[in-house]
Amino acid sequence: MPNDYKENDYLWIKELLDYPASLETNLGSFTDTSQINFPQDPIDCVIFQERAKRAIRKIAQNKGHILMVGRPGTGKSMLANMFKEVLDISIGDYLKSNEAIVAYPGKDRNHIRFAYENPTRADKVLSDIISAIEVARNNLDEFNLTDQIESARKVKIALICATCLGVAAGFYFPPAFIAAGLTGMGSIFMHMQENNHRAQEKIQRESNGGTQNDVKHLQDMVPEVLYDPRKDKDLMSRVSEPSARNMKGGFRHDPYQSGNLQTPCHKRAYLGAHAKAPIIYIDELKTLIKVGYMADLLEIMQNKEYILEGGRSTGSGAADRSENHLKADNIIVACCNHDTLQYLQEEGDGAFLSRIEDKGEIIQMESAVPESPENVRQIAQYVKQEVDNLAEEFKEAWGEVIEKEGYESVRKRSEHIYGRRLPPDFKLTVREFSKAAVLEIAKELRCRSSDGKLSSILRPINGVIKSAEFEAVLDSAPLVEPLHVRKALAEHLSLEGGFSKEIGEHKRYLKKYISSMTDSIGYVVGLAVIHSKSSGQMYGQPLPIHCQINVGNADTVVAPGKIGDIAKAAAQNVRASIKKVLTNIGAPYVGYEMYVEYIQAHGGVEGDSASVAMDIALVSDYIKQPVNQRFGITGSLTGDIILAVGGVTEKIRSIMDPVLGMEGACIPWLNKYDVEPLLINADNEYIQKDEIPGIRIFRDNEKKRPFDIYFCKTKYNAYKILMGLGKEEVETRMAERSRQDLAFMQNLKP
Repeated sequence: MPNDYKENDYLWIKELLDYPASLETNLGSFTDTSQINFPQDPIDCVIFQERAKRAIRKIAQNKGHILMVGRPGTGKSMLANMFKEVLDISIGDYLKSNEAIVAYPGKDRNHIRFAYENPTRADKVLSDIISAIEVARNNLDEFNLTDQIESARKVKIALICATCLGVAAGFYFPPAFIAAGLTGMGSIFMHMQENNHRAQEKIQRESNGGTQNDVKHLQDMVPEVLYDPRKDKDLMSRVSEPSARNMKGGFRHDPYQSGNLQTPCHKRAYLGAHAKAPIIYIDELKTLIKVGYMADLLEIMQNKEYILEGGRSTGSGAADRSENHLKADNIIVACCNHDTLQYLQEEGDGAFLSRIEDKGEIIQMESAVPESPENVRQIAQYVKQEVDNLAEEFKEAWGEVIEKEGYESVRKRSEHIYGRRLPPDFKLTVREFSKAAVLEIAKELRCRSSDGKLSSILRPINGVIKSAEFEAVLDSAPLVEPLHVRKALAEHLSLEGGFSKEIGEHKRYLKKYISSMTDSIGYVVGLAVIHSKSSGQMYGQPLPIHCQINVGNADTVVAPGKIGDIAKAAAQNVRASIKKVLTNIGAPYVGYEMYVEYIQAHGGVEGDSASVAMDIALVSDYIKQPVNQRFGITGSLTGDIILAVGGVTEKIRSIMDPVLGMEGACIPWLNKYDVEPLLINADNEYIQKDEIPGIRIFRDNEKKRPFDIYFCKTKYNAYKILMGLGKEEVETRMAERSRQDLAFMQNLKP
């Protein structure tokens, strides 16, 4: 029997065992992350995205626009911040506006005018105007009734004198007493009138109602400073929901619309990001598309100016607008996912993308990067950055308690949080990562990607690093070790990860039940993955498959259930592969009905990675040969060749739990490099079964609980591992079964 493997193939497999040492060398010479130094350039604090960083430096030189396209967690927001920081350090003093924007009354009550003024000069002008209005308000003499009081007093004195004369004359001429009484009464009345004037004067002076002019019409004419560069110092404006109000500005609602108390429109105006910020960062373009602001943005990017309008509603301010333009020479920094990019390509024949490319660049963010020495070194830098970030969070959350009460108080308070006693030496301080723990993070980044790359979706890893830190803190460990990282990974699952864990628990007992109740003929353990939309991570799980072949009138294959188109096509390919074998060995033609069942795959199955598993299960049922249920298998079958599939690393990890009782797996030869991350922090050795090479990974210390992984080039290699049969024996038994079926069919004919 010819050997499918060449001499170099065995050397390549043995070279895989050198991967952990090579990775450790590429990681650099450090003991823990305390020895890691950060780069001077702020852009280099973003790891992996080398192409994006080069593009940003070039765009920053030209002050161009940026559109970053990529999955969440790849560093788009961080690059936007770094872009702003680089521009701020280099030419920020020239990008920032030095002029204040002042709003003046327009030609009527619904119009305003804008002016760009020196802020110091604008302050002086406004101060002079306000002072002049204050003078006008108080430009009245003090309220007084001196003339009226003096007249009443003089009449009173005259009447008193007349009264005295009348009394004196009355002694000589009695009728004069009558005149004296009348003048006395008049003097009393005039005294009362004098007092009345004095009281009225006092009341008016105390109320101050008569000492000010009504100057509201003058106050309504005072200009309003809408933007002061001395106060608004941020170079970049973040807009989470880009709409006309947030981007352009507008006019606020006026609550005083009656009684001649209307607020003038220039005092109700406010400015948006276009007028105030040199750089506008739109975090998600999908929101811009939803609110329908794209047309306005394109016009402003083209003209670099716009008219401030009240809007389309019928409420207060709807008719307000500016008579002249506002400047809007902004640098647009935007982010989107690939689904939004497809819409932008179709919308207006890609008008927005054309504007970006005219004065900038569209940057494709990497979801995975090659595992180069430079990228591996950046992993340690990334871990160190997250450790320092957590130290800042500890300081912000507990700094005041530590300063006032000490770490002992922190320990007692933390016991209430965790609901248990903590060690006496518990200290809420960050722990540096050991080199072995950093290797564990590198392993996880490698496992979450494929084709020998490192995942660039780092946001979910941030949570893993923080969880590992807390595990080390609770253990009072001096450093974060691989054990802490593995604990964090077991607990820090996405929504899909938690769902996969539940399915794994179910499949564990399902597999044991099937193994105990069957003879393992026609049964095989396939391997599948669930993809997390949020984190991009893949979660492997075993996929029990049962197949049958029955003699029929025609060759058919039936795969019931929620099976996708690719999976159905894979089943047809398997049927064709088996039929080809029968033809090659000269077996007599007999029609066969083939049945494929994915056991309790309630969520459905899609993809062709189970095609080699289907083939083995069908052949097993056909020749009545049991399949080793302690080995899983994955691969795409094309003819006799097994081709590469995705998610192999996670598929293997899903069955390495000793509780599941699995002893190994068969994977495509082309996926051999997907085994490399599983060798990190684990004992391993080279193995070989007949001509098929493999690697044995020990799941426990002291080389206990081995797990064997074999690299198969053809389906016959998989037959050897799972059924213990070589190619010639399988073909001989298939031919014998075919002759038996032909004889059976002939006996049925009348």
